[in-house]
Amino acid sequence: MYVNRDIEARFRNISENYTLVALVGPRQSGKTTFLRELSRPLNSSYVMFDDPDARGFFDHDIKKFEFQFMEGFDITVLDEVQYCSDAGPKLKYLVDSGRKMWATSSSEILLGKEVLSHLVGRVSVLRLYPFTLREFLRARGFKTVISETLERNVWEHMTYGGYPKVVTTKDPKMKAIILNDLCETMLLKDVAMTFSITDLGALEKLAKYLAATPGGIMSYGTVSKALNISFQTLKKYLDALEKSYLIVPVIPYFTNKSRELAKQPKIYYMDTGLRNSVAREFGTEPDGKIFENYVLSELVKAGLAPKYWRTKARAEVDFVVEIGGKPIPIEVKLNPDTGKVESGLRSFIYSYEPKNAYVVSYKGKKGKMMLNGCTVHFMDVLEFSEVITAD
Repeated sequence: MYVNRDIEARFRNISENYTLVALVGPRQSGKTTFLRELSRPLNSSYVMFDDPDARGFFDHDIKKFEFQFMEGFDITVLDEVQYCSDAGPKLKYLVDSGRKMWATSSSEILLGKEVLSHLVGRVSVLRLYPFTLREFLRARGFKTVISETLERNVWEHMTYGGYPKVVTTKDPKMKAIILNDLCETMLLKDVAMTFSITDLGALEKLAKYLAATPGGIMSYGTVSKALNISFQTLKKYLDALEKSYLIVPVIPYFTNKSRELAKQPKIYYMDTGLRNSVAREFGTEPDGKIFENYVLSELVKAGLAPKYWRTKARAEVDFVVEIGGKPIPIEVKLNPDTGKVESGLRSFIYSYEPKNAYVVSYKGKKGKMMLNGCTVHFMDVLEFSEVITAD
């Protein structure tokens, strides 16, 4: 079953204006299914670089590759192009030869300067993540929901995540098995192989450490000591996990270094189902830190770059996003009191005077109130995702 993705209209529009469109995102997030569906009515070829023969043509003789796989087709889909060598100059040659392409990658390595420097002005990059809440509900056949239905579906989406194969599997035990297999594949293939990591034990320990403390502030010295790895190795592993879309570092939002934290990031998992698999805990009740991670994931999927705010006096706001150059603070609560603004959010509102602030809840009544000229909105995740995307 194909589920319409939120980025489809944007992808079609960009594809009309660019010869090369790169679709990047985590393994198994639906990139292949998405492009197969869009290319179905077109005169297209589909090349999977998991196939050593196709990769061999591309690596050793790009003109033979062009003749073998692209001649006679209006568009060619290049799947998992990060496995190929010298992709930048070869893609540039194909673009300059008039070949129209869609390329996928499960690693940000495709977006490194070794590739992108050859494609300036020639490529547009879009990201496809595991299902958003709206896509999850679409996959479930919901056109609209009531509060009880929404809570149940948010719990499932938060517990088992948004990877399409997991979402379309009904049995909870099978969901957990799929997530475990996916995690092992991502660590071994996308992280270890792509980034030349040989100490898989240390990589797995780091993944478990991060899963145990979602949204924890990263103290590099503490983690290095706890895992018995060097600072340089820790940085390398974190970079590899981030570029493989397993984790999301969230940096501080600040304008005054003397009063606000300005360095240490918080680390979240991109998909809460994957986090729960690594931690080996699929709770029956919502957890506040996992729900915070879940909202972070929805913000990233909406194309935003969330930061967090914390003063040295420990006033804190979970997330801050900037839209139109203006900060928007976001607090995440399981069951907040509508009309009650916590001290951290209140402090941010008085310090920065935003026009809007949001309190996003798993449960709780909707509503809004005014504080220092700021409209504080109390809403559920679905309404929030629709509003923040529209903004």
